[in-house]
Amino acid sequence: MTLTVRVISPDQTVWDASAEEVILPSTTGQLGILSEHAPMLTALDAGVMRVRAGKNQKDWTPIALMGGFAEVEENEVTILVNGAERGDSIDLESARAAFNEAQTRLSQVTDGDRQEQFQANQAFKRARARFQAAGGMV
Repeated sequence: MTLTVRVISPDQTVWDASAEEVILPSTTGQLGILSEHAPMLTALDAGVMRVRAGKNQKDWTPIALMGGFAEVEENEVTILVNGAERGDSIDLESARAAFNEAQTRLSQVTDGDRQEQFQANQAFKRARARFQAAGGMV
């Protein structure tokens, strides 16, 4: 039995197909979903979702998620996110440059400025997710 997986962002549906397995970046860590998973609702952090569409263990598709929610119910996984990009549509070099820039910005934030720390950390998580989904190692 397979899962029906939908990844929906405000401007597009990034994935709408069957899958054997899904790994999600939840706010409490990585979360694996297989068929017959118990119903649940979870918050998602910015990170890389991985979808295994076929039976082959090498058929993984990475998708960069920018935070949101996932619902699992009756072999359907619905993922509503603020933004998402398939790894194969991300330019690796521009993702690497954005990651390096976000890493530099994060390292230069002063300890007392909580708002700037939060914004720099969120930008770093988004840049890291895009870089990882594009195939960069972090």
